[in-house]
Amino acid sequence: MKAVIQRVSSAAVAINGTVRSAIEEGLLVLLGIEDADGDEDIAWLSNKIVNLRIFNDEAGVMNRSLLETGGGLLLVSQFTLHASTRKGNRPSYLKASKPPVAIPLYEKMKAQLELDLGKSIGTGEFGADMQVSLLNNGPVTIIIDTKNRE
Repeated sequence: MKAVIQRVSSAAVAINGTVRSAIEEGLLVLLGIEDADGDEDIAWLSNKIVNLRIFNDEAGVMNRSLLETGGGLLLVSQFTLHASTRKGNRPSYLKASKPPVAIPLYEKMKAQLELDLGKSIGTGEFGADMQVSLLNNGPVTIIIDTKNRE
């Protein structure tokens, strides 16, 4: 799994002009899924996301996690995170999982994040043409790949 995690002051996802989910301060997570992903990736990544210390404490130091701040989380599927641009100018998405594999993993990730946070999270709609808006706070953007745990 690949995740682009953005600390936001606000974020929303709309489909056909209708807002599906919106959050105030918290995290917008764009999630790419590949066939090699499984339950271990989900558990590890969810734990990492909710415990990332990227929110400011009273001294203005990034020392607090989403769990500590009580902020919101918006999870949006994004197969293009697995784009390969090695050959030519048209990206290849062969590594991205097709819906029969990706949708159950996406739903498991959503459930794990909700369990780890102890509350519901916002989502987009898998496979839909979504308009994602955000006000990045910082800006703070973290990229995590469960296959390269750096």
